[in-house]
Amino acid sequence: MKTKNILTMLIMLFSIGIFAQSADDKKVISDAENAKAAFIKAHPKMQNYFDDAKAYVIFPNVGKGALIIGAASGNGAVYERGVLVGMANLKQLDVGAQIGGKAFSEVIFFKTDSALQEFMNDDFQFGSNLSAIAVNQAPPSFDVTYNDGVAVFSLPKEGLMAEVSVGGQKFEYTSLD
Repeated sequence: MKTKNILTMLIMLFSIGIFAQSADDKKVISDAENAKAAFIKAHPKMQNYFDDAKAYVIFPNVGKGALIIGAASGNGAVYERGVLVGMANLKQLDVGAQIGGKAFSEVIFFKTDSALQEFMNDDFQFGSNLSAIAVNQAPPSFDVTYNDGVAVFSLPKEGLMAEVSVGGQKFEYTSLD
């Protein structure tokens, strides 16, 4: 009888974990769709990037805080040719003259198969040589070229932060299959 109760409890906990993850993913996916609309509203030419990219990942809610050492994290949804194919996790660590906190959305566009495959194999990371273009401060022409098959845009949401730092972002991809 005890074994049956323990097994029942374990199955219930496992099921709750699965449903909680699904609910979290659904929230991220919903927030990603809202972030996509916000990017396009901030700069309508963003639609061309969404239409032309091989794939893209939207991190709708990235939070960053810093006091000399900074850290950021967020969860995102990965789309290939506009179809949801997976989920992603972003982690960032940097060091420098920085203080404050902020929230922003980030979208990464992949123009080439090799850049997308690198991301999906969890081999993709940004160093200090690649930075995001703030959509709400974009130049009127908004002609951004891809760097090694990748283009990155950010959309500030709230917060105040001053920074001059060096660091990088690391990503983890999980397929929906």
